[in-house]
Amino acid sequence: MALAEVGRFNRIEAHILIGRLESEGIAAISFDGEMSLGEGSALLIPVRVMVDEGDLAEARAIVAAAQASYD
Repeated sequence: MALAEVGRFNRIEAHILIGRLESEGIAAISFDGEMSLGEGSALLIPVRVMVDEGDLAEARAIVAAAQASYD
């Protein structure tokens, strides 16, 4: 399984999106989330949201729809 990056988000948004993806049946994981806490800049260091490359297109569509609903 090769991982692909869906996008980079602040720590809070990344974990909300991971939950959204998983609720749609797409396994997702975050990279660098602990780094933002370790540096004391939880909203400054982007967290990468990763999925299996086979799920990337669907995951990006779900994230785009979620972001559009907040605009």
